[in-house]
Amino acid sequence: MSIRTNPKKAVPLLLKRLRTVEPQANLEDLKSLLINIKDIFSLVKKNEEELLDALAVVDGYIRKSNIGKLMKEKNDICKRIMDSAQKLLPGDAIQSSNIEATQSSSKSLRDVNRALPSSQLQDLEKYEVNYLNLGHLCHKRGFLSLLSFPKNAITSKRNIIVWWMGMGDIHGEEDGEDVFVELLHCNLIVPHRQGKCPHVNKFKVNPWVHNNILSQNHKNQPSGIYSQIISSHGNDPWYHSLILDQREAKLSDELGFESYHWRSIFNVNTSYVKFGFQWMAKMKHLEVLHLGRWLQHSASHHIEVESEEFLKELTDHKDLKYLSLRGISRISEIPTSIFQLESLETLDLKACHNLETLPNDIASLKKLKHLDLSQCYLLGRMPKGIEKLTELRVLKGFVIDSSSKTPYKIADLENLKKLEQLNIHIGSEAVIQDGDFERLKDLSSLHHLKISWGVSTHTDVKIILPSNLEKLHLEGFPGQNFPEWLKPDNLPFSLKELNISGGKLNNMEHGEIYDKPPWLKILRLKYLKHLNVDLKNLHMLFPSLWYIEIKHVLNHAHFEWGIEWGDSERS
Repeated sequence: MSIRTNPKKAVPLLLKRLRTVEPQANLEDLKSLLINIKDIFSLVKKNEEELLDALAVVDGYIRKSNIGKLMKEKNDICKRIMDSAQKLLPGDAIQSSNIEATQSSSKSLRDVNRALPSSQLQDLEKYEVNYLNLGHLCHKRGFLSLLSFPKNAITSKRNIIVWWMGMGDIHGEEDGEDVFVELLHCNLIVPHRQGKCPHVNKFKVNPWVHNNILSQNHKNQPSGIYSQIISSHGNDPWYHSLILDQREAKLSDELGFESYHWRSIFNVNTSYVKFGFQWMAKMKHLEVLHLGRWLQHSASHHIEVESEEFLKELTDHKDLKYLSLRGISRISEIPTSIFQLESLETLDLKACHNLETLPNDIASLKKLKHLDLSQCYLLGRMPKGIEKLTELRVLKGFVIDSSSKTPYKIADLENLKKLEQLNIHIGSEAVIQDGDFERLKDLSSLHHLKISWGVSTHTDVKIILPSNLEKLHLEGFPGQNFPEWLKPDNLPFSLKELNISGGKLNNMEHGEIYDKPPWLKILRLKYLKHLNVDLKNLHMLFPSLWYIEIKHVLNHAHFEWGIEWGDSERS
């Protein structure tokens, strides 16, 4: 079909054809622009020939496979499309009309203007300007998607980035970080800080904005919400996310869904999940399945599935990239079908307390980037093949124990050149040879490292830290004295944060002052019942610090200090 046959279908048809050539060239900016103006013909009909001429040029290049010329003229074509589109709609209407939800939210902001006092009106106008000035369509969609969650719901940055990836608007965590930072900068979302630490890992939608947008926009929430809205909103792939938001949920054909094209399923507040027979097997387009903890951060929040059978139905899910069963009870084993998911990038099994076994070889997950096996206390052994996961960026729950339980050593990870975060647990029967932990220096891409001790042994382990390490967390450290390998001359220049929690450490004296690189900025000391902290001496030992948190040590129930505020709180 020619794109001139039906103007209303011109852009959707062109986007469909554009997807067929995406592997040949990077046309993301062109694609983003087309998405931005996809509803324009349904709003106005003036001057459409000029815009159609510009679109026809792109269409001609694609149909004739002249991708080289398309790339060469891409910038001129984008400008021509934008100029033509601006003649069709006044002012900022292009940006504010790209999706129905965007239209509705802007309208709702204007509607409530008349009823607000002047001070609140100024705030609302500011947020409206901030919203309309968001740089990209995915930023607007990212913000609107947050309105699906309950007011004042607190969630983590990583979880929401996964959410956006599941909707298909961003293609990686770096893109998600950019969206998050811009929403934070515009005050459309606000940090949920615990104390004075400037790092923002948890947040919520600005409550004032949430009230005044969602109250007028409840009919245009961007996802199907089980128990509130059951809708796939037509064929727009952005809307193919299903949110579970009630105490119990049964996913089956009885729900009456017209489509099995859900791309994402998120559990935000459901404790009991049931699956109809073969229902999950029909979700062939699923990319993100997050059944574990989402908004609830308490370890006491109980999540349970009726049966493990739904996991076996994932065998042919070739598009599934993210699977989280975090904190779900009654899962005692993971079927071999999970290790056949060729596109899987994230496998999160944290705190599956009943999990006892994993399939023999995890190496078949060649694209796996994030593996979390932490707090799986009944897991008898580590899965074989971890050392072959060369795309791995995050590995949590790596256990060093007796050779009968897990034969792994640090040296087995040396081929994981892309590994950025590693959590190691030293088991009660661990056998550690001289030099084992010195091999950590071979992990040159490692930025975050956590080492936890399950027993009060191995106090003399010598560690050589990776050269690019930024954050170090020691949990249950069994030594009483500050270890030699933590002295300034033995630390990488890149180290910015040191956390020590639990264990038998009773002094911070190390005979040296951190007055040269590494410029340690953050220090946390928690649950150290043998440690007596001299605050004045601590500042002398670590003169470059700009944040200190001390909690439940021998002489301080709580102390917090941040250089930005220059004061402290004690109790």
